[in-house]
Amino acid sequence: MTPENPASRPRIYLAGPDVFFPHRDDIFNDLKRRCERAGLIGVAPIDAPIQHNAADGEEHLAQAIYDGNVALIKAADGCIANLQSFRGLEPDSGTVFEVGFAVALGKPVVVYGVPPGTYAERVAAALPCERDAAGSLRERENGTTVEGLGQRLNLMLTRSTHLVPDAEAAIALMARLLVGGHP
Repeated sequence: MTPENPASRPRIYLAGPDVFFPHRDDIFNDLKRRCERAGLIGVAPIDAPIQHNAADGEEHLAQAIYDGNVALIKAADGCIANLQSFRGLEPDSGTVFEVGFAVALGKPVVVYGVPPGTYAERVAAALPCERDAAGSLRERENGTTVEGLGQRLNLMLTRSTHLVPDAEAAIALMARLLVGGHP
């Protein structure tokens, strides 16, 4: 069931490394259309009104982006985040911050883009690892424990969010959580 008044539709912050991709506008426009069909309003990080001119410098721009994104998350009713691996085996650190911030504010967070299998399996496939005498998986080079517990990501993410396979499932779940009755 979609609310008739657009102002009454839940606003959803769309987090992810998508902001760095050359086709980010297409990605966010697609996500926003999907949100609209589900009775939600998608809000992308690039929607933040940022006041900046080149003379202000990079520090000012960085602060303006941070302030804008934090304001969008505070104003949102929930967060949908793309936690695909980005520049390595982990999700984008900025996206992880946004997820944690939304969770701390008590907003529902639905995440997608996580590769199949456990985090430990992905690390063991990418780095030489071995089990110690107690059965813990460790990186062979430096002995660092590889977090296990059967989780697909760090447990702080898997225990605080709803993990679904893709963006479509994330939008559908968020609609059920906030709008109700969405097929």
